[in-house]
Amino acid sequence: MTFKEKIEEGIPDVLPVQRAYENSVNHAPRRKEILSEPERELALRNALRYFDVKHHELLLPEFAEELKTYGRIYMYRFRPNYEIYARPISEYPGKCEQAKSIMLMIQNNLDPAVAQHPHELITYGGNGAVFQNWAQYLLTMKYLSEMTEKQTLAMYSGHPMGLFPSAKNAPRVVVTNGMTIPNYSGTDDLEKMNALGVSQYGQMTAGSYMYIGPQGIVHGTTITVLNAFRKIGKSPKGNLFVTAGLGGMSGAQPKAGNIAGCITVCAEVNPKITQVRLDQGWIDEKLTDVDKLVARVRLAKKNKETVSLAYLGNIVEVWEKFDVENIHIDLGSDQTSLHNPWAGGYYPCDISFEDANIMMAENPVLFKEKVQETIRRHARAINNHTAKGTYFFDYGNAFLLEASRAGADIMAENGIDFKYQSYVQDIMGPMCFDYGFGPFRWVCTSGNPKDLEKTDLIACEVLEEIKKNSPPEIQQQMADNIQWVKGAKENKLVVGSQARILYADAEGRIKIAKAFNKAIKKGKIGPVVLGRDHHDVSGTDSPYRETSNIYDGSKFTADMAIQNVIGDSFRGATWVSIHNGGGVGWGEVINGGFGMLIDGSKAAAKRIKSMLFWDVNNGIARRNWARNDEAVFAIKRAMKNEKKLKVTIPNKVNSSLFENLKN
Repeated sequence: MTFKEKIEEGIPDVLPVQRAYENSVNHAPRRKEILSEPERELALRNALRYFDVKHHELLLPEFAEELKTYGRIYMYRFRPNYEIYARPISEYPGKCEQAKSIMLMIQNNLDPAVAQHPHELITYGGNGAVFQNWAQYLLTMKYLSEMTEKQTLAMYSGHPMGLFPSAKNAPRVVVTNGMTIPNYSGTDDLEKMNALGVSQYGQMTAGSYMYIGPQGIVHGTTITVLNAFRKIGKSPKGNLFVTAGLGGMSGAQPKAGNIAGCITVCAEVNPKITQVRLDQGWIDEKLTDVDKLVARVRLAKKNKETVSLAYLGNIVEVWEKFDVENIHIDLGSDQTSLHNPWAGGYYPCDISFEDANIMMAENPVLFKEKVQETIRRHARAINNHTAKGTYFFDYGNAFLLEASRAGADIMAENGIDFKYQSYVQDIMGPMCFDYGFGPFRWVCTSGNPKDLEKTDLIACEVLEEIKKNSPPEIQQQMADNIQWVKGAKENKLVVGSQARILYADAEGRIKIAKAFNKAIKKGKIGPVVLGRDHHDVSGTDSPYRETSNIYDGSKFTADMAIQNVIGDSFRGATWVSIHNGGGVGWGEVINGGFGMLIDGSKAAAKRIKSMLFWDVNNGIARRNWARNDEAVFAIKRAMKNEKKLKVTIPNKVNSSLFENLKN
């Protein structure tokens, strides 16, 4: 059978032979046993409903063994025997180009070069899943190959519910992930529902089919590191950035540190993923001895090197050792997947990686105790360094949140706030999000690197033209992103699809997209998929990250994300998604996302203006209403440029009135 025929087949009527478990692949850790005996039976019934009854007798013991061994039913037997990667759009079967573009994006998310745990259908973050099992993948691809422009596919936490009649201008796919009833959004609720096969943690760009590999995180981290050094009044050159996590967050930090021009030390406990990042060139050197690490950092400081060093070991060892040795850390953060602390996102000290994985599944109570003990040590070591002048910020991965829950010395004097700021509170929120700047991205569906080069040039030309007349408030953002795009090819940022990301506001996104659409119409490039990350202005309500600089009491509400995805759906998105969960954890955030295929048509040009304008300005309007000065400036500017936009502006209250009230 050809590749197209295999896609069109869906779930095969003749069972494929069982696939050998490949030990060389980076697999998801074994999940803890959480189901009762009746629930295990229910999980198996749920899994078998994908298959004809004639196969149930054979598959039942096989799925039962998977559930027992891995804590999940992945249906490894049904993993395709063809390579999974982002093929040129022309190689996908189908009746609709929009559907083909979604197939391309799905396969990019599951590409072994991109995905963290490809055989478990997990893209990043330890549990950011595209599907729960391989039957869902096969059935979804089949539906997409059959879809017309008057149908919409409903995706329920990885399960393709089916193709439903709709309109040509409706989204082709609507994705929901983990949308549980609020009282059932605890971590054990997730574990149970995921084990039952009825819900999943889509992260956001994983479950939205919009992940472009490490590049997205590299860009956000680069901008953060550059602005953090500006904040402390230092040049990156010869100065030290210490962080952790090379797996769940794609190994972005070392690459970002190199682009920014500093010394980066990044710790990672997983030997497989550390070697992958070394082989990919995302780190310069790997060290396994903490004393040798100290010596290497001293040499790098002396020579004012730009270098990224991976330490294979626990990050706490690094913080504690650098404290004893008086190695000054200029910037400190953490990018372990602490939103997922009990299932592989963070590992305890003084226990081997292998033993920790066993403890995680077989003794989860003790594992949690050990993790929290390590987090407390981690926080103590950070406190020792900040007392010496280190600038520490939370990268929004729930480090401060989980540290507070572990009883670490991490709270401010008022007992309410954390003693350290989130990177959004301190850096990205006021400098980028409030002005409407966020992670706009695109994918060249031709798969041709030359198309990506052409789009880079187009984007640069557009941004440089906008910069000529942009206000002083956003000149730095414009300059940083022009520099980023110009250096993108040199920094070899592409992993998987031919994609690019940059921070742009609504004006930038619309003008870049329109320029792409004109180039497509003229035959200069092939069709392009537009999208964004969840670290954005409007799509995400996340009180400990994206909306952490909202101070009017509304940061625990999710109206913005819901409004965002509904608004995108009728303004021209090719697909939309809404998720319970994201980079700060299940139950801690609501994420809305979209994808849009542009094809050079007049209809695409109309969708670009309508949808991208809303997708950004919805968030600016909410941030303006929270009384964020930068957002007030940005929304007034938007109203000046678009006469049909009318937004309520908040009135500021003189603080002295409250003093009078007290008297």
